[in-house]
Amino acid sequence: MTTIAMDQAGVDINLTKAVLLYGAKDGTVQYGTIHPILAASKGDRPTIGAGVPIDRFGLVQCLQSLAANAVPQAEFLPPTVLSVGPHAVTWWCPPCMRRVFFECDELGNRSSIVPHPGLVFQAAVDGFRVFALWGECRPTPETKLYEPPYFNTWDAGKICVGTANVPARLDVKSIPGWEDAFFNSAFTHPNHGGKRVAYKRGEFAFWKDMLDGVFGKVFRKTALVPFNRTLGDLIAGDI
Repeated sequence: MTTIAMDQAGVDINLTKAVLLYGAKDGTVQYGTIHPILAASKGDRPTIGAGVPIDRFGLVQCLQSLAANAVPQAEFLPPTVLSVGPHAVTWWCPPCMRRVFFECDELGNRSSIVPHPGLVFQAAVDGFRVFALWGECRPTPETKLYEPPYFNTWDAGKICVGTANVPARLDVKSIPGWEDAFFNSAFTHPNHGGKRVAYKRGEFAFWKDMLDGVFGKVFRKTALVPFNRTLGDLIAGDI
């Protein structure tokens, strides 16, 4: 048993704990214990000390620490990906035409392909977020964010996923699934909180005009509401 290893940064690290897992013949893990590593006497190898059952708190702490220092699996990063970390993946959608669905008393059950502004999505351990962009190019950390002009969103860009089937993973391969969970779910109501759309007759009138094709194939940017934070703030976890 080796007590000292070298991490990727060239820093010496020591073996400090061992986890033993117990399970059935089919490979199902049913019980686990965590053990300290007892320091070796001169000329002897270190040994595993007496263990204690792994509780949920200890398991979560261990996994969080491992995730923060884990070697990432190499994967291709398309130009729309803005940031990938242990706790979140952030990406950009250029302005486009895309279908939306509505189910609410004010607009009825309707669906149409409408223009969307540039969007920034972030799927993270603490939730799913979306923000709008004014420009059409790939954003930079200094790019200003705008409120998402959509129903089913809370303050700070948080998305109410409801019963939507969101992916279980936070990685680049799961991005299409996160987008589908947002766009293929029905928008049902504006959530309480700050103003999402700047439109003279309100948000219901805005989306009625969108569904009716009043704006053609170009999103009306004057309807966007500044959020007063930047993409860099979002990636840094300051939102």
